Amino acid sequence: MKLQNDLLLRVARGEAVDRPPVWLMRQAGRILPEYRAVRAQLQDFRALVTTPERAAEVTLQPVDLLGVDAAIIFSDILVVPEAMGLAYEMVEKRGPSFPKTISTVQDIDQLRTGADAAAHLQYVYDALQLTKRTLNGRVPLIGFCGAPWTILAYMVEGGGSKTFSQAKRFLYTQPDAAHKLLQKITDTSIAYLRQQIASGADLVQIFDSWAGILSPQQYQAFSAHYIAQLCRAITEAPITIFAKGAWFALEDFAAMDCQVIGLDWNMDPTASRRRVGPNKALQGNLDPCCLYASPARIRQETQDMLQAFGRGHIANLGHGVYPDTPLDGVRTFIETVQAFRYES
Repeated sequence: MKLQNDLLLRVARGEAVDRPPVWLMRQAGRILPEYRAVRAQLQDFRALVTTPERAAEVTLQPVDLLGVDAAIIFSDILVVPEAMGLAYEMVEKRGPSFPKTISTVQDIDQLRTGADAAAHLQYVYDALQLTKRTLNGRVPLIGFCGAPWTILAYMVEGGGSKTFSQAKRFLYTQPDAAHKLLQKITDTSIAYLRQQIASGADLVQIFDSWAGILSPQQYQAFSAHYIAQLCRAITEAPITIFAKGAWFALEDFAAMDCQVIGLDWNMDPTASRRRVGPNKALQGNLDPCCLYASPARIRQETQDMLQAFGRGHIANLGHGVYPDTPLDGVRTFIETVQAFRYES
């Protein structure tokens, strides 16, 4: 099906466009009253993720209500460890929690992996297919997974953490076991992303949410190595790498078989472009807190960002939009990007 708006894919392919495309990480969520209405009808967050009709509905809301240039499937990075056999719960106001964690090689040996694990995620593929049909070519559809290190961090730590000290301890004290687990997560993620693409995803994004808590040396060994494997394996659609806090790894990402590199708000656009080179698109990186500001301030900050990046840029925030962000601030950001034009 021919896309009516293919700005995102054209930028990912390195093609010239008149303006940057814009979408927001976590654009389907609590910033929208319509999302809150759907969420109120369901027992919990996981019921929304695992019900394809509902997941598709909230995936489409930002396209219908905000006019963004891409949809991203409503799901969660932690469906992967669950598919591998490690169930999790989503605790209100606390976040994810794993009743059982990984601590030994024996725990790792019991996990499913690869296509066997990915087969347990049919509800995600169904949501993608339903969303794709309903979009009817309006905008591209983005799929995603968590980076292997970020998934390991949750599986070992058992939930969110400021330090992930248990997960990092695992890397230091059981490096062979860590690599074994990371390989299983990588193999599962490859099969998962391939099936997402077969189900309708036009581009896939790898989220390394906890990249910034590792040293550069640890990141190279325990994260970048496995992200590079993912990028080599996925050839069916463009790939975006978004690694929060990994300012030290831009050259590593530039050498990978990805098309887009996402930047958080601590990374300078001009310096990042110099380090990455001309052959990758960059995505980001407005501070999410900027959207609390006045419309005039949001417009100015957004225009400054667009000018600094220049061509080859996908406008986004430097992290997911925060739940209490004013909807008017989100609209101002999107409208400012869509009114911007590159000089010929």
